[in-house]
Amino acid sequence: MDFGLFELNYFNYFTEIEDAFIRRRAKHLLLSPMDWALIESWKEIGVPLHVALRGIEKAFDSWESKPRKRSIKSLLYCQEEVEAQFAEWREARVGADESAATEANGAQETNERLPFSRAAILEHLQRGRASLSAVADARLKSGEHDFSETLKRAAALLVELEQDLESVASPNAQKLEQSLSGLERMLSDALRSVANSEQTKAIEAEVKEQLKPYRKHMEAAVYQQTFDNLLLKRLREQFGIPRLSLFYL
Repeated sequence: MDFGLFELNYFNYFTEIEDAFIRRRAKHLLLSPMDWALIESWKEIGVPLHVALRGIEKAFDSWESKPRKRSIKSLLYCQEEVEAQFAEWREARVGADESAATEANGAQETNERLPFSRAAILEHLQRGRASLSAVADARLKSGEHDFSETLKRAAALLVELEQDLESVASPNAQKLEQSLSGLERMLSDALRSVANSEQTKAIEAEVKEQLKPYRKHMEAAVYQQTFDNLLLKRLREQFGIPRLSLFYL
């Protein structure tokens, strides 16, 4: 066994979960010893990193759908959803060998739970991963180490999703889309932080001009959401960041 690689993967498991929790909470908050123990327990029982991250994303999505006065202060809030996601992940893997054998014989080209063939989705994920890796290498050469590291983390998580898609008996498009949405959210946050003020101001001016004819007919919340979406779209284009959602397959 390569113990250096083992230690790196072990460390990444904790840091990825910590980063996801802090990012979704939108306020820096150090994890408590109980939170770290919870992550340790997830690691020990074999919860894959992408499943844990999906559970955290879904827990926060559920929280935000019903605004409350109190904020989420502990990772324990996500425990139930992570465990539910893990249970579904294990169930989906039952009979995976038989399913793989059937597909190898050409008898199953698509899955009733997927909107596209498994091969088409894998190709989409691989294209996204290749694009992220290429941009990461270019940004590393430009000295943007933090941004490059974020892109590499996203690419590594895509590898996990590809392996999972290949191995599960009954792939679930909704679960996969939730994972991809979490990755896109992480990349969007990284884009906002890496773009310099001049770049951002120039794009904001362009977007405001583009929306000017429509602004008076839009509610404030709708206008702001549209503005943010267009801003992110321009930033993704400038930095060469691909869309990962299955909607862009």
